[in-house]
Amino acid sequence: MSDQSDYLVARVREARALARQATLDNVRANHLRSAAAWEALAQRSLRTDILKSEEAARKAERDAQAAADEAAGIERPPRGGRPPRP
Repeated sequence: MSDQSDYLVARVREARALARQATLDNVRANHLRSAAAWEALAQRSLRTDILKSEEAARKAERDAQAAADEAAGIERPPRGGRPPRP
């Protein structure tokens, strides 16, 4: 988890703890709404962390393949475009 995800998860736990301790119904409801909002943010952040790690793994695999191709003498066109014109 990233620092941001850790922070958001901590806020969820804190809001839930405050809701459990609240003696007034409206205060408890307010803390539960807060916990739900923090949880939505935390879930989004965790999904982003997963996507970033998957993209980093794909990039590392692509770089490793490019290095292996270069070592084997295989020439590939540049990524994202057509091969250069002769």
